[in-house]
Amino acid sequence: MTGVSDDGVDPPQAFSGQRLDWRDLPVHVRRRIATLAGAEVTAETSATSGFSPGFVAVLETADGRAVFVKAVSPRENPRSPELARAEIRHASAMPDEILVPRLLWWDDDGEWVVSGWEAVSGRTPQIPWQADELRLVLDAIDRLAQARPRPGHALPTTPELLREDFAGWTRIASADPGLRDRLVATFGDDGRWAVENLDALVRWEEEALQVLAGDHLVHGDLRSDNVMLDEQHQVWVIDWPHASVGAPWLDLAFMLPSVAAEGGGDPAAIFAAHPVGAAVEPEPLRAALAGLTGYLTWSGLQPDPPGLPNLRAFQTTQARTSLSWLRTLA
Repeated sequence: MTGVSDDGVDPPQAFSGQRLDWRDLPVHVRRRIATLAGAEVTAETSATSGFSPGFVAVLETADGRAVFVKAVSPRENPRSPELARAEIRHASAMPDEILVPRLLWWDDDGEWVVSGWEAVSGRTPQIPWQADELRLVLDAIDRLAQARPRPGHALPTTPELLREDFAGWTRIASADPGLRDRLVATFGDDGRWAVENLDALVRWEEEALQVLAGDHLVHGDLRSDNVMLDEQHQVWVIDWPHASVGAPWLDLAFMLPSVAAEGGGDPAAIFAAHPVGAAVEPEPLRAALAGLTGYLTWSGLQPDPPGLPNLRAFQTTQARTSLSWLRTLA
């Protein structure tokens, strides 16, 4: 696969979605962005990681300011505008104790959803993960685990948000047997174990919705490309369309399969050593991981969605490390 590092680890850029350049946007969208930004756009720096299709870039304006702009329509992907609208709704729920780019402005004409955000000067972590950068991010996750959304927020609960997604093993159990053959071919011994233990996986998956509940802020999609390190070594958490209110340890558990896939170490050991993870009993963790792994496994075996040609490969990569971790909890 192109984009694989010398260490054999795929960086986030290797899986990123299709992106539009500034000149690819319709003229009326470019004009609207310039109006909202308050000055003509003079330069762009496109984002190179992440899965959001459409336009994602830092724009420089004629008056010397910078703004991080997202713009998407259903032509890029039918679901992406709804995710963009969700992120705009969620912006007002962000508490002060975590570093999150501020929403500056937005516009929605029913087709194109555009938003302007505070431009953070920084970079995503180096992949494969470096120990010092991973430690900074894990410390930030500790702070996130203590955060609650602002009063009056419109965030869904985590069980409500993931109810449909966390049914992957149920779908696999009821699918054509050929899908299970593909599962074994894709995941080897771990896939064979999953097929042999489908009844247990379905049962644990059904328990997941109960253990997801809580009153803490949950990002829901933490990965290396959704955090940024600034020049002061502070960690900014970006991209919040999947935010919800749930158990405080979910972001740690749900991020670690991607950390393992990107050379960051054993997810079980990291989780157990982290103050947030150390307090979690094995059964709730197993249930949550079963839900996540079922979602990733089922999704990875599906056709590519429009505008996201690399998403299934990335989901399969995370499913592989998540499934291996889940087996240790069986």
